[in-house]
Amino acid sequence: MIAELQCIVLDCPDPAGLAAFYESVLGGSVNRPDPRWALSADWSTLHTTAGLVLCFQRAENYYPPAWPDPTRPQQFHLDFGVPDLDRAEVEVLDAGAHLLDDSAADWRIYADPAGHPFCLVRH
Repeated sequence: MIAELQCIVLDCPDPAGLAAFYESVLGGSVNRPDPRWALSADWSTLHTTAGLVLCFQRAENYYPPAWPDPTRPQQFHLDFGVPDLDRAEVEVLDAGAHLLDDSAADWRIYADPAGHPFCLVRH
């Protein structure tokens, strides 16, 4: 092993707002003190209940992915397992997500408030 994953960092225009969105989806604590990172208006964190750390970094002139347009690709996306797709959809839409594609039976694709695609996958 060469390294250990410490966090996943997402560029966005509003770090605190996106951290709050993902807190509503995944639970956890926003901007919990952590010696690995300094918090600021340009950097927020979410320590999820599962132990994963998501970080949100302000990017000036941020342009969100335009899924599925290859001229502005998604670059990566997050998959979240849920027991009930319909219930989870209502909750992520209420939290600020936007539906991108619901054509599959076992998963649906959304964009977070900054435009990053993510999937809800029935498990």
